[in-house]
Amino acid sequence: MSLTEATERTAAKPLLETWESNERMRHIPPLEWIARKLDADLRPRIETLYGAFASMPGDDPRRPATEEQFRVLCKAIDRLADSARHSRTNHAPAPIGDRLRWSLQHAVSNLDTVDPNLFGRRYPMQTHERSKAEPLVGCLVAVICQIERIARGLREVDAGLDEQLLAGLVVLHEPLRREPIA
Repeated sequence: MSLTEATERTAAKPLLETWESNERMRHIPPLEWIARKLDADLRPRIETLYGAFASMPGDDPRRPATEEQFRVLCKAIDRLADSARHSRTNHAPAPIGDRLRWSLQHAVSNLDTVDPNLFGRRYPMQTHERSKAEPLVGCLVAVICQIERIARGLREVDAGLDEQLLAGLVVLHEPLRREPIA
């Protein structure tokens, strides 16, 4: 092999990676799944939990701690929105119910602005950067964990909370027959 042939071989293959050509990371779910999970799965759970919180008497000693847990949930949702895109158009409202709705809407709208073709791909190695997808998935896991903490605390307040949370889990496409099978 001559020096010219070796130079031509190395010149044919570029040494720098591009973001678009890198493969998708297998441990990162697709962006549309994350947005659907937040909007269609977690939003109804949060609304159910907030309904149980709103029905608590004002003098219940567990109310301030539960309200603080909801504020932590709002911060977790805001971190999810910020990791998707760093933009905040206005300030969140102060009442906790309005703040929850605002934070969820803000997170979903920020997730909609992320480019799904680049999301979940590894950054080029020469940039020495981490992907934005990994912190975003971590923020989603933190939101899910906080929802479970709130649910654990509210089960003492509302005995039928689990039934409400699992209400839409199974949907029959064909209703059961009225007459017995056997």
